[in-house]
This record gives sequence, structure tokens and C-alpha cells, in this order.
Amino acid sequence: MKQYIQPFIKVCTNVFRDLIGQELKAELPYFINKDEEHEWDVSAIIGLTGEARGAVVISMKGALAVKLTGILTGKEHNTMDNEVVDAIGEIVNIIAGNVKQELEGAFKLVISLPTIVKGKEHTIAWPNSHARIICIPFTIFNVETFGLAVALEAAK
Repeated sequence: MKQYIQPFIKVCTNVFRDLIGQELKAELPYFINKDEEHEWDVSAIIGLTGEARGAVVISMKGALAVKLTGILTGKEHNTMDNEVVDAIGEIVNIIAGNVKQELEGAFKLVISLPTIVKGKEHTIAWPNSHARIICIPFTIFNVETFGLAVALEAAK
């Protein structure tokens, strides 16, 4: 499992350093329950199909999403407007696209367009019933956190 999670950590760290100009600290990954509610306000989801199936989800508080969008666009945002939603979708899209390249030796993958879910303590309806979901928590700006959740299993 570690060989499949490490590319997600590497890519996420590189994307945030290159796009946002910030270093991330990856915390200890852990398994999450499919029905678990969490503290996040927004999640961006990319589905994975091909030789493996699953999803990649980045989730964060609204204030962090607004802050990241301001850095990306150079414009101040005060609420989770359409530009914020688009920016978080683009971040997960870039992460999934780069991970797809990293995993090419193991799986040929096709990624979907991002889907965004907003709302306090929302849950994600994960696409497959058997894959275990691993959440990789990250710290950014030394105090703020977000999660990158991954469910991936070989297609039958």
C-alpha cells in the first residue's frame, strides 16, 4: 500500500510548492470510514478508472480554500464563490493528473473531471465498496490543515 500512497504525498507536496509557494508537512496517513463526517467545508473529487478504480479527494475548511484561491489568482476573496470552487477543483485535477503519470508503471488510469461538494460536515459517497480509504493529512502555513483522501483498488 505504501508504494501507492507515496506518489500522492510527493505530488501534493510538489503541487503546493509550485502553485502556492508553500511547503507542506505530510502527517501520518490513516484509514477512514466511508460514512464518516468530517470538519471540512469543501471537497473536490476526481474519479479514477481504468486498470484501477477509485477516487482522489482533497478536503479543507472554507477559509483555507479562500486563502489558497487568493494566492493563485492574486485577487482577494472573502467567501467561497465560484472562483474559489474552480480553484480547488483545479488543484485536485493537477494532483490527480500528476499522480496518474507517477503510477503509469503500475496502472493505466483515466481521471474524471472534478466534482465539488460544499457544506459543513458533508460526507463523500465513495465509488467502490471494497477499497479502503486512506486520508493523508497535510499542514500548510504551519497551522492550517487539509486532507487528501485516496481510495484505489485494482480493477477486476
